[in-house]
Amino acid sequence: MKSRHISIRLQEFSERRLIILTGARQVGKTTLAKSCFPDLRYINLDAMEYRDMVRNISSFDWSKDLGPAVLDEAQKEPSVFDKVKFAYDEGQLDSTVLLGSSQFMLMKKVRESLAGRAFILELWPLMVSEILADAPTPAEKPLLSAVLKNGVEAALQHVAAVKAGPNVSQARKTEDYLLRWGGMPELLRLNDDQRREWLRSYEMTYLERDLTDLVRLDDLEPFRKFQQVAAHRSACLLNYSDLARDAGVSVDTSRRYLEYLRRSYQTILLQPWHTNQTISLVKSPKLYWIDMGLLRQTGRIGEAVTGELYENYVVSETWKWCKSDTPTTNLYFYRTRHGLEVDLLAERDQRIVGFEIKNRATVTNADASGLRKLAVNLGEKWSGGMVVYAGDKIQRLEKDLWAVPSWRLFSGL
Repeated sequence: MKSRHISIRLQEFSERRLIILTGARQVGKTTLAKSCFPDLRYINLDAMEYRDMVRNISSFDWSKDLGPAVLDEAQKEPSVFDKVKFAYDEGQLDSTVLLGSSQFMLMKKVRESLAGRAFILELWPLMVSEILADAPTPAEKPLLSAVLKNGVEAALQHVAAVKAGPNVSQARKTEDYLLRWGGMPELLRLNDDQRREWLRSYEMTYLERDLTDLVRLDDLEPFRKFQQVAAHRSACLLNYSDLARDAGVSVDTSRRYLEYLRRSYQTILLQPWHTNQTISLVKSPKLYWIDMGLLRQTGRIGEAVTGELYENYVVSETWKWCKSDTPTTNLYFYRTRHGLEVDLLAERDQRIVGFEIKNRATVTNADASGLRKLAVNLGEKWSGGMVVYAGDKIQRLEKDLWAVPSWRLFSGL
């Protein structure tokens, strides 16, 4: 089992708690819940027999006949939410952990029955820092954590420019692995041929099971084609009309299919940063895939790392960390109608860090030109900028502007 950053948040909750743990299928929800709550009874509602069992337990007998438990795929038996709510409100039940991979169905029941009572956490595919650490050793927080908490200058000014040794080699290999295969935990123990087969099987499972949990489609082929087209739009400004045309569906269907991908934890729609005064900024979102392995499989994309794929990796890795550690950190991109663009913005406590992403081994001062202009536009909100690149050296370009290798940003090195 790999050490997961979110386990710290799970274990920080008080004794009397209801926890919702959600995320894509196969990201490790069950393994994590069993590890963090070994004393709770585990029931997987994927099994029809378990669904029949809990359906026949009355609300009055829930705490006695079932009690504190980890209920996996909880959305498969909707009655459990009302029964847990009743037992919890009556003071008969202290702990229940509800797991589910169908965001829409699970969260609908949470809003209806457990609003204000449950802590909601999301689990994502493995990150660099998590792969580098084996449980029970806690994963080191990535350098990104200090950057977002303290600002770019304060976080980087005392960090060694160059690192050497076996840990460095392992961090570089881990980044290369994530760029090729993504962060699904099961893949770590497989060889390359088995990984390809696993990803093919996951794609089919998603289409035939997860997607049909979310929505009933009479024909899966249009959605399959749409997925492939969307995979090739990774890191691009979203144009629903172009996407619909290339996928052979209507614009309304294109919007609906993208929402299915988002709700099932396959994609991110990164919104543009704007205020009421910044009417010159573009308003369309950018599309990213959460897992690199699934992106490559869905789009039938080979092993090469293009600029778009590298940008997708950096954005998704930043997204996973922020959602796991500080959900109040909001991510955006910045683009004006006059051509000024910055790939990624992280806003926390009214302060903004800018990221320019370059799939190159070296960086020049010109690579930070967009960040310099953005700093002027943001004024007091500015907390520094970084050119995130595929090299080896952390270097200061000027005050509040640094170049940082991605493998160091996402590890504890």
